Amino acid sequence: MRPFIAALIVLANSFYLSAQTAAPGRSSFEARLLNIEAPSNEPFRYSTTLTNASSQTLIYNLNAQLPQGWQISYRVDGSLVTSIQMQPGKVQEIAIEISCPITAKPDKYKIPVKATSPTDNFQLELEAVVKGSYALEMTTPTGRLSDEVVSGNSKEIVLQLKNTGSLPLNTLELGSQLPTRWEATFTPSTIKQLEAGKSADVKVSLKVPDKTIAGDYAAKFEVKSANSNTDLSFRIIVKTSLLSGWIGLLVILLAIGLVYYLIRKYGRR
Repeated sequence: MRPFIAALIVLANSFYLSAQTAAPGRSSFEARLLNIEAPSNEPFRYSTTLTNASSQTLIYNLNAQLPQGWQISYRVDGSLVTSIQMQPGKVQEIAIEISCPITAKPDKYKIPVKATSPTDNFQLELEAVVKGSYALEMTTPTGRLSDEVVSGNSKEIVLQLKNTGSLPLNTLELGSQLPTRWEATFTPSTIKQLEAGKSADVKVSLKVPDKTIAGDYAAKFEVKSANSNTDLSFRIIVKTSLLSGWIGLLVILLAIGLVYYLIRKYGRR
């Protein structure tokens, strides 16, 4: 009895496996997410999968219908493609990146993307939801990008941050790139939120070390947030103090006087 039952189990398993391998797969073109939301200055990225379940090698062409000014790219294993050759039974991941103009209005845009071969005609209805834009500018209230400072002294500079996008910017952090031993203190050093279309002034106390050689120096002020960064190059003209100039002149005159005295004293011998 037991051998008979075992034979039935083996026979049933063989029928089950036979049914699984015999069932033909279906070719397809699918996306992990069809709807993606992003600001207009960031790309919309979609992960898609193309499957060739046929018994022949096929070449699939990739194309899309885009709104005016929009751009699309397809990547397979990091390489840009516009078509792909698929062996029988092959499954291929395709990364799609769509970019819209910075001026695109907030809205939901439908992007039909097609993968076509001699035997297949697949279409994905991707959706790109533009929620606005992030943009940040930094300047000064007067537009002047240079100033003078006396060596060893401090100079106050006023920077103006402008949110030129349509979305609020959060947690703006100020920083700088300065010559060695120079110091910059920002007031405030962090701005919690800057609404769209609004401006904020930041005071910078710039400290120039003593004995800094007179001349032109470059300073860079930076502002960073999670969504937008910008910087500003600022020219600093360092001058020596009037007292330092007089002291230098006095030292020169004393040196000349000492030389003259030594010549007068020992030159007669």
